[in-house]
Amino acid sequence: MHDDLKKALEVLRDGGIILYPTDTIWGLGCDATNADAVKRIYDLKQRADSKSMLVLLDNTAKLAGYVNDIPEVAFDMAELTNKPLTIIYDDAKNIASNLIAEDGSVGIRITEEEFSNQLCARFKKAIVSTSANVSGQPSPQHFGEISDVIKEGVDYIVGHRQEETKNPAPSSIVKIGKGGEVVIIRE
Repeated sequence: MHDDLKKALEVLRDGGIILYPTDTIWGLGCDATNADAVKRIYDLKQRADSKSMLVLLDNTAKLAGYVNDIPEVAFDMAELTNKPLTIIYDDAKNIASNLIAEDGSVGIRITEEEFSNQLCARFKKAIVSTSANVSGQPSPQHFGEISDVIKEGVDYIVGHRQEETKNPAPSSIVKIGKGGEVVIIRE
C-alpha cells in the first residue's frame, strides 16, 4: 500500500487523475482545488460539469477549509453514522469552481477506509471522488467491472484492493442547510 500511496500522491500533485479504492466503490480522483484536473474527470466520464462531484477528506477538522458555515449537526451526524455518509453543505470555498454546484454547495464525505483516508491525510487537500464509470453507465461494484475506457483515461491505477469482489454499500447522502435543517437524499 505504501508504494501506491506514494505514486498516487505524485500524480495528484502533478494535476493527474487516479483510479482508487474508497469507502464505497472505486473512484476517479484528482486534486479538488485544480479546475483543469477536475475538467479532465468530467471529460473522461463524458459528464456535464453542471452535475457536481463530491470530495473526500480524512477528518472533520478539515471541513472548515472548504465550507464557510458548518452546522453543528454535521459533526453529530458524522460521529454517529455507521456507514459512509456524504453531506452536502452550502457555501463551498477553496475548491475548483467546476466542483461547486450551481447553488454554491459541495458534497463532502469523511472517508474511514484505510487507503483513501491515508491518501487524503498525506495530500492535505480535498480529493475528488466520483464513480469510475462513463456517465449513464452502471457504477462498477468492484475493480473487475471498471471499463477499459476509464482505466485507459487515468494517469495511475492503484493496485491496493483490486482483487476484492464484494459489492460495497453506497453512501447515505444528506443535505444540511445553513439553519441546520437536514434533507435526506439517499438513505
